[in-house]
Amino acid sequence: MTPESVMTIGQQALELTIMVSAPPLLTALIIGLLVSIFQAATQINELTLSFIPKLLGAFVVLIISGPWMIGILLDYITRLFSSIPYLVG
Repeated sequence: MTPESVMTIGQQALELTIMVSAPPLLTALIIGLLVSIFQAATQINELTLSFIPKLLGAFVVLIISGPWMIGILLDYITRLFSSIPYLVG
């Protein structure tokens, strides 16, 4: 196992992590921004008003993009496990 192969596996793992975590995080970010603008406009300072919509939005995005996320993860794990004999020697 060469240092280049270790770096490639690590780079692919980080790219996969970013790709899989982006949809729920971006959804929570956008919903949080919209709720904060609404709170600033109406001067309502309720903590649950920002938490509940973000939670529901992330949950909906996970339901919608869940099969895609699982497919991407399974593909990566399958490629990683199938490359073990080549990496070992």
